[in-house]
Amino acid sequence: MFENIMVPMDGSPCSYMALEKAVALQKLCGPNSKIRIVNVYRHQGQMESSVSMVRAMTPETIDTAMSSYAKDVVQAAKTRAIEMGSVNVSAHVLSGPTARTIVKFAEERKADLIIIGGRGHGDLEALLLGSVSHKVTSLAHCPVMVVR
Repeated sequence: MFENIMVPMDGSPCSYMALEKAVALQKLCGPNSKIRIVNVYRHQGQMESSVSMVRAMTPETIDTAMSSYAKDVVQAAKTRAIEMGSVNVSAHVLSGPTARTIVKFAEERKADLIIIGGRGHGDLEALLLGSVSHKVTSLAHCPVMVVR
């Protein structure tokens, strides 16, 4: 059925619900099925950083903080997936525009399903331009399951 399942994670409750669905589906699909957990962070400009939770004095520090947080999110998700019984799971941290980066990574890794939470932590861009899950469903080359 599905051999390459991708799960974008932002650490929100909905993203963990998506991970649970992915692990359950992976168990049904057999030993060749794998889960790729991904977190995408964006470089934050000075204006964006002033309204975010990340407070730093230099742009390098902001990116370092965002990257570090992303690594923590995917590692915690990978640990949780293993605890739930996943036997083939990997974690990836990427940088760029969230939805487009998720879709590009899914295409590059030949994902045949993306399972994404319908409501994440969000940011200013999501409030102004629409949710990441909505963008992923409209851009993806493969089926997308949105979990709420």
